[in-house]
Amino acid sequence: MLLIKEFALAKSVLDDSQVIAFPTETVMGLGIYFDDFKAYELLNKIKERPEDKPYTLMLGDIKDIEKYAYITSRDRKIIDAFMPGPVTLLLKSKESVHGYVTHNTGVIGVRVPDMELVRELINFLHKPLLVPSANKSGKSPALTSKEVIEIFGDQVKYVFAQDSLRQKPSTIIDLTGEQVKILREGPISINDINKVLKGEF
Repeated sequence: MLLIKEFALAKSVLDDSQVIAFPTETVMGLGIYFDDFKAYELLNKIKERPEDKPYTLMLGDIKDIEKYAYITSRDRKIIDAFMPGPVTLLLKSKESVHGYVTHNTGVIGVRVPDMELVRELINFLHKPLLVPSANKSGKSPALTSKEVIEIFGDQVKYVFAQDSLRQKPSTIIDLTGEQVKILREGPISINDINKVLKGEF
């Protein structure tokens, strides 16, 4: 599904510190380069988002997670079982990750989506994206490219024409402590996770 022309257009927008939108297996997402502070400030502005709420780091391959976060053998079991997929893992970030990405908490949310288009895009860019859902803060996320345009207009400079797969938002799992915590249950349940940890999955 390599869409070279579309990927090149998206890259030109990102290179200009602007925001793109694309589908995932859950909802539509907005994206900027993870290390572009100017774009980060713009993303906060157009989402009308509180400064104390960090964005998810979206990667094209699970092998890249260790570049940005520390993972344990327990974490690896969950990664291997559910990624790529509709899950966001909260992990201890590596020191190379900019403080504004984690809000100086040392914790980063990591996601590898189960949508080939997005993984190919990120691998084409050779750089992760910071990705929130495509909505104004406190509002329901967009599920289609048309809805993204209706919500943001020309604030989002490039929108992929494809629509999301309209699933629940991703399950958020906190792996930063000794106990595994579910902060938001989405398509993957706590029972699914427990089965993996017990070796039953």
